[in-house]
Amino acid sequence: MKYEGYLPISKEDMAERGISQLDFVYVCGDAYVDHPSFGHAIIARLLESHGYSVGIIAQPDWKDDASISILGEPRLGFLVSAGNMDSMVNHYSVSKKRRSTDSYSPGGVMGKRPDYATVVYCNLIRHTYKNTPIIIGGIEASLRRLAHYDYWSNKVKRSILLDSGADLISYGMGEHSIVEIADALNAGIPVRDITFVDGTVYKTKNRDIIYDAIELPDYDEIKSDKRLFAESFYKQYCNTDPFSGKRLFEPYGGTTYVVQNPPAKPLSQEEMDAVYALPYMRNYHPSYEEAGGIPAIREIKFSLISNRGCFGGCSFCALTFHQGRIIQTRSHNSIIEEAKKITEDPDFKGYIHDVGGPTANFRSPACSKQLTKGACPNRQCLFPQPCKNLEVNHKDYIELLRKLRELPHVKKVFIRSGIRFDYLMYDKDRSFLRELCEYHVSGQLKVAPEHISNNVLSKLGKPPVEVYNRFVKAYKEMNQKLGKEQYLVPYLMSSHPGSTLKEAIELAEYLRDLGYMPEQVQDFYPTPSTISTCMYYTGLDPRTMEPVYVATNPHEKAMQRALIQYRNPKNYDLVYEALMKAGRQDLIGFDKKCLIRPRRYGGGTDSKNTGKRQRGPSSNPSKQKSEHKRKKRTIRNIHKKKGSNTSS
Repeated sequence: MKYEGYLPISKEDMAERGISQLDFVYVCGDAYVDHPSFGHAIIARLLESHGYSVGIIAQPDWKDDASISILGEPRLGFLVSAGNMDSMVNHYSVSKKRRSTDSYSPGGVMGKRPDYATVVYCNLIRHTYKNTPIIIGGIEASLRRLAHYDYWSNKVKRSILLDSGADLISYGMGEHSIVEIADALNAGIPVRDITFVDGTVYKTKNRDIIYDAIELPDYDEIKSDKRLFAESFYKQYCNTDPFSGKRLFEPYGGTTYVVQNPPAKPLSQEEMDAVYALPYMRNYHPSYEEAGGIPAIREIKFSLISNRGCFGGCSFCALTFHQGRIIQTRSHNSIIEEAKKITEDPDFKGYIHDVGGPTANFRSPACSKQLTKGACPNRQCLFPQPCKNLEVNHKDYIELLRKLRELPHVKKVFIRSGIRFDYLMYDKDRSFLRELCEYHVSGQLKVAPEHISNNVLSKLGKPPVEVYNRFVKAYKEMNQKLGKEQYLVPYLMSSHPGSTLKEAIELAEYLRDLGYMPEQVQDFYPTPSTISTCMYYTGLDPRTMEPVYVATNPHEKAMQRALIQYRNPKNYDLVYEALMKAGRQDLIGFDKKCLIRPRRYGGGTDSKNTGKRQRGPSSNPSKQKSEHKRKKRTIRNIHKKKGSNTSS
């Protein structure tokens, strides 16, 4: 069957294009989706635009060596990625239970990729192709580029470069580095000598070739010393900027060195536009149709990416390590042209689902200095207070949204990727808030305060709760002014480092006073290479080296999670235990300030006692008498009703 327009996935596809040997074979843990929201599509199409032929092996059978040979040996090398998500996050919940579906696989079926997919795929390749260059990338490789804490094995693991046997890592957003690597390989430079590309990590046994670099502690040292691990991590964190970041190297027993070159420079607007103008088919490969397609396409098919990077600096987010803190944007024309293509799709119903990126309302760098000197290595733009150099401006984003709303066939333009409410509140001009409420919300707006205790917020890298409260007030007033009834849906996180039962109860009380009970709660998930994960593993805040309380016991984590949903009858036992353990018996009772009702008879639990006063035998004689009379009346009424039915 011919699949015109898509990249080759078989020898037959290669023959139709007159290709006897591909330059690169891209092995990916996701199904092949030719859309710019998928990293494999961007990298493959970009290489194609530079004259290189690329084929795709999506989700090969890792138990079968032949699955990696279906396109033959590439002329220049294999490119390997686990997919749009870390394979372990894709497979397991925070409680380490296996997930039931995979949105990046045909029909949503789980089990199409292995755990630690990047390592497994690389070892699969090496069984057959001993010397072919292997370049790994994507978020799994990017965030495991140096020694890192692995939550699923509860161990400090080596750089993924060593465990995979790959030759290079292209970390971060790899457009600049992958083209430079391809050109070097095409020029005949051996892969072992490609040590000069920004945005890459290489390995060497020769200490003498490493220059102008910061030496990190040896892997064996950080594996056994949590304080050293935290210190090493923070050095990495302070060198993630492409303008100020230094070269780093990590020794392994004094015989092997893993070297991280400085990050690649951000894309210019012209380069961003060119990337998103590549000839994507904008859909999953037709061969998946019979299996039900790829579920992940549903949300992104009618969405627009307008920016990259985030200077928000949330501790639990990997964006600082992966996309960086410098905002990169597409031009209005580029986004409008893509929007027009969307409106021509037969399935388009008039709704653009999103216009954004990591943070939707960031359309320019935090300050003009970042354009030439980069982001400050050890200071944040928004936390704990907004930097005095912060430039807050929504005018460009407002103009873009207006242009999209005016397009023919567009009924509504939603904003579903997160907005930073603190950045919005720092804008004295309320035009964006007004247009957000008037045109871009459909009943509910999702925001991410994450918590309300300032003790926890300081560890999260989030603004004080007072900022969120001001936003809630401003949002409510704006909707009232517009005559709209629209609500906020806050994302909340339980068990983040810094949160004890005391702070978890504070959050429950806040929700009680708000009259809101979230349907979903995110328990903190320690993913590789975040400040929060470093705190979780070491018990230290790497920014200050001060001790941090960490809830690691699964039962305590369950209690903190249950407190956020204290009204759910299934959570009664956990909430009761948490309140007793914290000495907050004052929150157990019938007062409106109480979270739950007391246990019945002072003994076992009653799953319904979180909502109504209990109706058990009363010790009050007058109440017993009244109850007896009520039952007699009920019986008499039943007999009367039966008599009337019989006579009729």
